[in-house]
Amino acid sequence: INFGVYMNIYVGNLPRSTNEEAVRQLFTTCGAVDKVNLIRDRYTGELRGFGFVEMSSEEEALEAIDSINGAELNGRTLNVNKARPRGSGSFNNQRSSFRNF
Repeated sequence: INFGVYMNIYVGNLPRSTNEEAVRQLFTTCGAVDKVNLIRDRYTGELRGFGFVEMSSEEEALEAIDSINGAELNGRTLNVNKARPRGSGSFNNQRSSFRNF
């Protein structure tokens, strides 16, 4: 039984012409995909070229990372790895420290 444990996978360098279904199909070759979230520009609605895929099996997620990282989708070489928790980037850490005034 799975109690909501999942692995979040970062997918970068996506072609702006892609959609959730194309990304889902790519990842289902390695296992069950729970969710696909492609990030869009809040003003234009256009894809920003990256997104996230959630898979409930860590084993399948790691297989997906290994097999899809470096693969090509519509002429773009994908950058796929385990997603870092939100706010773990250096810019976000610097920005959050300024809020403590």
